[in-house]
Amino acid sequence: MSKDKQTKEDGSQEDKKQKEFGAVRKSLDANTDLLDEYLGVETSYDMIKLEIKFAGKDAVMYMIDGFAKDDILNKILYHLSQLEREEMVPNTLEKLMKQHLNYIEVESIDTIDKCIPFILAGAIVLFVDGIDKAIVIDARTYPARGPDEPDLEKVVRGSRDGFVETLVFNTALIRRRVRDPNLRMEIMQVGERSKSDIVVCYIEDIANPDLVEEIKDRINSIRIDGLPMAEKSVEELITEGSSFNPFPRVRYTERPDVAAVHLFEGHVLVVVDTSPSVIIAPSTLWHHMQHAEEYRQTPAVGMWIRWVRFAAIFASVFVLPLWLLISLQPQLLPESLKFLGPEKVGEIPLLGQFIIAEIGLDMIRLAAIHTPSALATALGLIAVFLLGDLAISVGLFAPEVILYLAIAGIGTFTTPSYELGFALRLVRFALLIATGLFLLPGLIIASLFVFVTLLRMKSFKLPYLWPLLPFNWAALKSILVRSPVPIQNTRPSGLKPLDQRRQPAHRTVFNHAKKPLPKEKDKEQINDEKDDNS
Repeated sequence: MSKDKQTKEDGSQEDKKQKEFGAVRKSLDANTDLLDEYLGVETSYDMIKLEIKFAGKDAVMYMIDGFAKDDILNKILYHLSQLEREEMVPNTLEKLMKQHLNYIEVESIDTIDKCIPFILAGAIVLFVDGIDKAIVIDARTYPARGPDEPDLEKVVRGSRDGFVETLVFNTALIRRRVRDPNLRMEIMQVGERSKSDIVVCYIEDIANPDLVEEIKDRINSIRIDGLPMAEKSVEELITEGSSFNPFPRVRYTERPDVAAVHLFEGHVLVVVDTSPSVIIAPSTLWHHMQHAEEYRQTPAVGMWIRWVRFAAIFASVFVLPLWLLISLQPQLLPESLKFLGPEKVGEIPLLGQFIIAEIGLDMIRLAAIHTPSALATALGLIAVFLLGDLAISVGLFAPEVILYLAIAGIGTFTTPSYELGFALRLVRFALLIATGLFLLPGLIIASLFVFVTLLRMKSFKLPYLWPLLPFNWAALKSILVRSPVPIQNTRPSGLKPLDQRRQPAHRTVFNHAKKPLPKEKDKEQINDEKDDNS
């Protein structure tokens, strides 16, 4: 039996098990017997079954401990306890929902299998004897932290809020910045067991409807038991191409302002519950090289920051392979640049030094992640002095190896996208191996292989190197130069947005020149008007 067939059968068995519950019965005992067994009320300590009685009727509330708002629940229970039978008949369900349970989010459900996801998601579900419908009271709260500024996307100036692990907070942060009635947030559930909430967010009259439908179809086609890794699992399940390609096909952000900017351009956001990272789709290589700081400064300063970042990213990939090449083939250098080669190679061949150094750099990075912040300074001292300095002193490493590795490391940390930075590390490592083994032909062939790989990549049908290939000068110019906001008139054409224009091409130009002084007669007229007003 194939894996896909087995998965479908497992999913159909789970659906069949839930559909056997059928409609909500008028008999309270019949409903509670089914739910007690299925939810494991007697086994799970946090699954609460609260038996109450009001207006002469027996009732049961199901909820999960830690999700229900105690103050709201206490008020509801107190109000129900004061009801008399005459206040509940006739039309018990209608009077309960409209008069006595007039909470903000209340709805009725007619099947038990629809009640179960609400209970497991934290809502309160009320069953009343003699009523063939259940009442869902969405008075839940989730453990959540404050919307602090994300560590990976800090800015000198700008907002300090960031996405959190609670879905409703993240959508509220987006709504705060995009007060457009055409903003759509469609929710769906993925995972046969986890029932993870996913929101597809877009602006209806801007985003390409084909792109929106494609993303929703791919999410709906996911067949898996759960999404414990949240957005990363979703990315791997909905993106095309080889999973072993290290380059990211979507962009992540934890900043609401960055998410809003991409919505206005025509992108689609995928927000997954329990994750502070929002997926931006589609994305190109250049999206991963941009940072919010460029747009928090003047256009000239932002352009300078962008060029420095481009140079640092280029250096992080090619400085080490090029230096290794000229060290192994010094005849490639003119006499004036011979000093770039190593004076002393060391006890280990240069290729071996770079391999050891690259692995050591990743070990230091991993150690820094798992080291408490109070000990991070000590870890840095150990890495710099005890490892790097001693390796040079005993002759294991050439000093230039440490120097150029530091340059490459700084360039990697300059990369705004954490995912792209790691992909470029692997590319650099591959170029080092190819250069060390095959010299100049190896470097050229390996570089061409990486370029062809990027050329063939697509992110939701958008070429990964657009607007470089296929070439689009207008869009490429906005990537090379941080354009001022007043001339950002159109949206990226590669996204095929419904509304291409962001602002009129011809706007009113504000003239800040001094106004001419009034003539003598005008001055007298102004003085007369002042006297009349006084």
